[in-house]
Amino acid sequence: MKIRNLIIIALGLLVLVLPWLLTDFRVFQLNLMIVYAIAVLGLNLLTGYGGQISLGHGAFYAIGAYTAAVLMDQANFSYYATIPIAAVVCFIAGVLMGFPALRLGGHYLALATFALAMAVPQLLKFKGIEAYTGGVQGIVLSKPVPPFEMVFLGQPLSEDRWLFYFVLIVAIVMFWLANNLIKGRIGRAIVAIRDQPIAASALGVELASVKTLTFGISAAYTGVAGALGSIAVAYVAPDSFHSFLSISFLVGAVVGGLGSIPGALFGAAFIQFIPNVADEVSKSAPWAVYGAILIALIYLAPGGVMGMLNKLKNGDAK
Repeated sequence: MKIRNLIIIALGLLVLVLPWLLTDFRVFQLNLMIVYAIAVLGLNLLTGYGGQISLGHGAFYAIGAYTAAVLMDQANFSYYATIPIAAVVCFIAGVLMGFPALRLGGHYLALATFALAMAVPQLLKFKGIEAYTGGVQGIVLSKPVPPFEMVFLGQPLSEDRWLFYFVLIVAIVMFWLANNLIKGRIGRAIVAIRDQPIAASALGVELASVKTLTFGISAAYTGVAGALGSIAVAYVAPDSFHSFLSISFLVGAVVGGLGSIPGALFGAAFIQFIPNVADEVSKSAPWAVYGAILIALIYLAPGGVMGMLNKLKNGDAK
């Protein structure tokens, strides 16, 4: 336990110092990785713990991003004040999407949510709301200015470094809430419905309410990620939220490990950095390299990164 605590403390200190050891661009990439981790965690609550497959979480990410962008651009909201509002808006959207999910399952639910992912970017281009969304051009934002000046290791506290700490704090809160949720009564009900829905219903679990609530919470997480993403990138446009984004979130959840909260971090790292690695390996066919890496990882770790680590921890790895 002492060694474990020392390792945790050392990793914590490394995370705090890391932004000062990297360039602003690398810090920006880390910010996006943490943002994606929140989105993957939200999808994991729905798919990994709830057993409901979604290919439409890119839509909730877009809704959260545009909620924050419109509030900052049109209503002069502070960037931190847009986070809870984006969560509420996406929670409502998720609950509304959860109603048809009650009658759908498996690949039918996946197709229904995929249709949502296809539709939302087109709806954001609608001329009737173009005055708010910016239409095809999107909305250009300004990155938040650090609230104080600071120099550490010869590096100033830049906008990206400040955002790193802000996004990190939000992520810690979201992961803590997810951990408490899964360990609590609602979390046990979510897992029970996934494993044995008939038995769960016989024990008094309301399947409709829990499934709808799970969809809403999952969407709220993804909406928070979208809001943070719009702040970090300082730009939103409909074409930024293509359907492949939803697929990437599902890939991240599977790679990190379905039904694992820490796995969201590994899945987010895969989403953020592996495409760059593939592009450096082959400029002509980067997605072929990406696919090869993904196939190799799934073959070597069919339970995701966390599944492999758990096997190593338990001494079952061959």
